[in-house]
Amino acid sequence: MGRTGPSRRDLLRAAGGVLLGGVATAAADPPADGIVDTHVHITDAQVPGGRGGPGPLGPFDPAKDPDGPARTAKRIGDELTAAGVTHALCMPAGDVSDDDPLGVRSTAEQAKLVRGAKLYPVGVLHPERFDRNHLNKVEAELEKGRVKALKAYLGYFHYAPTEPAFRPYYRLAAKYNVPVVLHTGDTWSRTAKLKYAHPLPVDEVAVDFPGTKFVMAHFGNPWLADAAGVLYKNGNVWADLSAVRVGDAKAFAGWERDGSLAREVERVKSGIDFVADPGKFVYGSDWPLAPIATYRDFVKKLFPAKDHPAVFRENARKLFRL
Repeated sequence: MGRTGPSRRDLLRAAGGVLLGGVATAAADPPADGIVDTHVHITDAQVPGGRGGPGPLGPFDPAKDPDGPARTAKRIGDELTAAGVTHALCMPAGDVSDDDPLGVRSTAEQAKLVRGAKLYPVGVLHPERFDRNHLNKVEAELEKGRVKALKAYLGYFHYAPTEPAFRPYYRLAAKYNVPVVLHTGDTWSRTAKLKYAHPLPVDEVAVDFPGTKFVMAHFGNPWLADAAGVLYKNGNVWADLSAVRVGDAKAFAGWERDGSLAREVERVKSGIDFVADPGKFVYGSDWPLAPIATYRDFVKKLFPAKDHPAVFRENARKLFRL
């Protein structure tokens, strides 16, 4: 059966402008036991194929729009509060420098503007910066303790997780007990190479680095069966459930009416059921690819209510030491 309406790619391209529209008003104080969103973007990720585009990786340029950072901060702050999210992990920029070795400066500055939730920067694993001087600077950043995870933009950068350049980062991640988030699955870039983002090679690094915690972003979608196999087998691998579906609230409502959202839920649940352990999953929205509350409600459908505290809060707090 063919899907009616806009395609996933169309929604991705439109998301930067559509999803940053009006949201609910923020409450004064977020609940102490609220949701943890493990995957949001609050600055341009600056990855190959995404830079300067019309979609969600491109609306954060202060030089083009000086008021943009403040508006973006208010919009995500309002959405986080309305959805009951009290903590969020912010994905990094792909660019690094000697004075910003983990690509966290822009996210850290933007996070200061957000009200209603506590935001944490995630550092980037750059596959072409693994010289000793750079790694020393990375370690100095990790020693400060503000970075809660490291992220590799697999596929966007044409390197697999098994790339030797990543190995010293994995060792540092184990030393400082910070998880490594690996982009797996589909990408928002025509220049990305999907073979580097396939979830199966995550098994190799999980075996080679048993002391490192790995998180497969997006549950390897669309290769859910392969991702589930990796997750089931390896005790040091988790998955976030971000960006399995992307679109605005209107798109999700349409999918609800035509039945495609229910089919998507069953497809994802088949992978979750194979893993048979709700402790291996964490919630992520990949904002601004989807409204946070809308995506929260989608992920709720994937698990029985008894597992919601683990998936939406407890697993992430333990994994990322929040």
